[in-house]
Amino acid sequence: MSILLSPKIRFLLSVTAFSLVGIVSSNIYNNYSQAKQLDQKPQDDKKSSLNQQVTANTSQLRESQSANFLPKTGITQAETSPQNRNQQKTPNSIPNLATTSITYPIIDEWRKYKFSVNGNQILAPSQLPSAKVNVNQSDLLTVLVNTRQYFQEHGADDPDILRPGLLSTQKVTTEDILKTLDFMIEVLKEDIAKNRITRLQNPNFINRNFRVIKWTAYNPENQVQKQLRLTKYAVFTHPGSRKRTATFNTPLYSLKDNNIADKFYTKYTKQEVLSGIYEPGGKEYGKVEPLAYLTRNGLEEALMQGTILINFTDGSQAFFNVDRNNGMSYVRGLKATAQKRYWYFRQVDAIKGYGHKIDAKISVKPGVTFAGDVLNIGLGRVVLIENTQSGRKQLQMGVIADTGGAFLPNLYQLDFLAGIFPNQNSFRQYIRQLPEYTTAYFLVKK
Repeated sequence: MSILLSPKIRFLLSVTAFSLVGIVSSNIYNNYSQAKQLDQKPQDDKKSSLNQQVTANTSQLRESQSANFLPKTGITQAETSPQNRNQQKTPNSIPNLATTSITYPIIDEWRKYKFSVNGNQILAPSQLPSAKVNVNQSDLLTVLVNTRQYFQEHGADDPDILRPGLLSTQKVTTEDILKTLDFMIEVLKEDIAKNRITRLQNPNFINRNFRVIKWTAYNPENQVQKQLRLTKYAVFTHPGSRKRTATFNTPLYSLKDNNIADKFYTKYTKQEVLSGIYEPGGKEYGKVEPLAYLTRNGLEEALMQGTILINFTDGSQAFFNVDRNNGMSYVRGLKATAQKRYWYFRQVDAIKGYGHKIDAKISVKPGVTFAGDVLNIGLGRVVLIENTQSGRKQLQMGVIADTGGAFLPNLYQLDFLAGIFPNQNSFRQYIRQLPEYTTAYFLVKK
């Protein structure tokens, strides 16, 4: 008699199969639950030291890995938007993985998994060429100190900065990054106090004291690209008015603190904002404060660069920096006036880089600051770029202390803060001396 026709055997097979499915489902659920708990574990003990935060974070992320591992000219400015620092974390985002594997999961600005990369195809041990490092040592010290201070003061309330990033595939931890910043600060302070050229300009000193890790570009849309694209951004000075005039008729708005909670501002595109909804007679009148009025071109440059220096008609001037956006994504390739993303500003005391809220942003300096992928590459990574001018190699040092919509995610580009300029022509003239593509190296203290 056929086994398929035996009721007893059919019953036994059904029970066995059901039991196996139950066991497997239970194991999958348990693993998933553990991973979710680790991913959503709050980090709000602000009294703990930064080192304790880094250690706890690293331990947590390694556990998550085992539980739930997943197998600013021309086009430059069009692709670079201000930093997006206040997005809500998504409950279903993947865990922050501190991996000892060569594979690393890349996330977007909404903390959603996008793809995985092989770290060994992007990063490799190297040595610097014999060329003097160009850097303003005083400005570099300022940015290093401000970035290190951000880690110290905001590691608890901005856990994104404790992500180990792609360098973890080379066994570089967040603690290694902090040690690198501390060592460079110590060297610069000592050299400046002794009124001498800093040792950080000597490639031999760097090769002895740092791991030099070459960064090969990874561009999913251009597989042949090997060098990093070096775009450039700037702070522009623009005339403006405290009140609306016939010339200065485009507002720069600030959100009022008592109106932020309901997130009404996330409902409106840039075009709707500029249609007058916040002006007298508009349906949202009174919910925001106009900080200044610019030309439309002035507003677009402020939105694109993230910071603007306004020379007011009354003779005063002030810096303004992006604060919060309307939660709408920046679309690469779409012209600036058609973008739906809109930023609300605050007045600040200096050029500002990365920060999870407006009053915590890092004060940065031109010539030593890069904007990059803070979520996947990491904040505070020290980078050297190499290019050739007149047949001679040139090296320039800076810190990833800023980010932007073009870098979420982006493993093939850095944006160099070039300076403060009165207009686009002077900016373009200055950046002609800078390369469009560059060889890049990370420095990590040995």
